[in-house]
Amino acid sequence: MKTIFRSHELWDIVENDVETSAKKDEELTVAESKLLKENIVRDAKALGIIQGAVSDQIFPRIAIQETANAAWNVLKQEFVGDKQVRPMKLQGLRRDFEYTRMGENESFSAYLVRQFDLISQMRSYGENISNQRIVQKLMIILPRSYDSIASVIENNKDLDTVDVQDAVAILKGYEQRIDRHDEAHTEKAFVSLNITPKQNKYNGNQGFKPQKNWKSKWKK
Repeated sequence: MKTIFRSHELWDIVENDVETSAKKDEELTVAESKLLKENIVRDAKALGIIQGAVSDQIFPRIAIQETANAAWNVLKQEFVGDKQVRPMKLQGLRRDFEYTRMGENESFSAYLVRQFDLISQMRSYGENISNQRIVQKLMIILPRSYDSIASVIENNKDLDTVDVQDAVAILKGYEQRIDRHDEAHTEKAFVSLNITPKQNKYNGNQGFKPQKNWKSKWKK
């Protein structure tokens, strides 16, 4: 949301609640009047972006707010919390980050989505998560099937300086390789399942006679 506001040059009016109203008896210069009108338009645009971005369940909580700053503060208070609430929420996120592991049948890509969602939330609460900490966490949670590639990364990369995206790219490439091997193994297993009829049995003077192996009972 901050990125969107900045791209439209609206972040200052959302963050600082730029003046958008004037007293009736106050005389404004032409320049002040022009600036006031511009701020009113900018504030309405920012408020419209906020209202359009939130879900239908959240919208009623900001529906009565008349300025972008007021709506933003409601959302920030509820989803980020004040100075007393933020440390408690951050502590819970830290615990989740440290103890979250890949599920038994979970793909590495699916785990990454969960983990980077946690990292994003932690950063939104002011946590400074270093590149080194994220890479080390990825190395720790890998299942046994990733031991070989983990050893390659640890032996050939400096975990203190390796970029997170580089490590992720290597691990994703390894995951795709495993998936291809699994698919090839499955295809080979199906190819080996050849269904062939039994050999015809010799029936005395009548020569070879096909033997019925099964009976088909067709139903509507």
